[in-house]
Amino acid sequence: MATTSWTIKGREFVNCNCSYGCPCQFNGLPTYGFCQAVAAMEIHDGFHGDTPLGGLRFVGMFRWPGPIHEGHGEAAIVLDERATAAQRSALLRILTGEDTEPGATIFSVFKPTLETLHEPLSAPIDFKVDVDGRRATLRVPGIVETRGEPIVNPVTGREHRARIDLPNGFEYSIAEIGRGWTTTERPFALQLADSYGQFANIHLSQSGVVR
Repeated sequence: MATTSWTIKGREFVNCNCSYGCPCQFNGLPTYGFCQAVAAMEIHDGFHGDTPLGGLRFVGMFRWPGPIHEGHGEAAIVLDERATAAQRSALLRILTGEDTEPGATIFSVFKPTLETLHEPLSAPIDFKVDVDGRRATLRVPGIVETRGEPIVNPVTGREHRARIDLPNGFEYSIAEIGRGWTTTERPFALQLADSYGQFANIHLSQSGVVR
């Protein structure tokens, strides 16, 4: 059971290597048999115990050699350089699945699938996301660059809108779907191009998605 109450409310952008629909969202196997992803989030309001978290940002980088549930994954976390020592500790506990009911959040679901978790990095995170507009930019100098855009209809050239609704999900309730491009430099290199992009409003607690 959770030992410290917490909640984070904000917006995220996620870019993974799968095709636009991302089979993981439907309990399917990844498009190419393996998973690589970068996720960024800005917390508008939040706390961990007595520690406020509003205004902070973080980035997660992930790769698995096969489907996520088969494990052997590798991950790295980049924390907002503006975070205090207490805020860093609080964020790391949340992001590594601590103080969380088992399986309640994406962080606790990922935790047992990871074989390698690199030492957390601290850096300036330039992140902007428009969930409804399906656009995002992320830049952490020397570490990662990402952009997200709407899917474009190949016949008309117009922006195409699609959403995924997960009433019982462990990350979001509704996500706007687009596409993304990502390059990471360290601690491991990823190169994603015109692949699944997810834009969502996030509200999580130690018990899961707040609905």
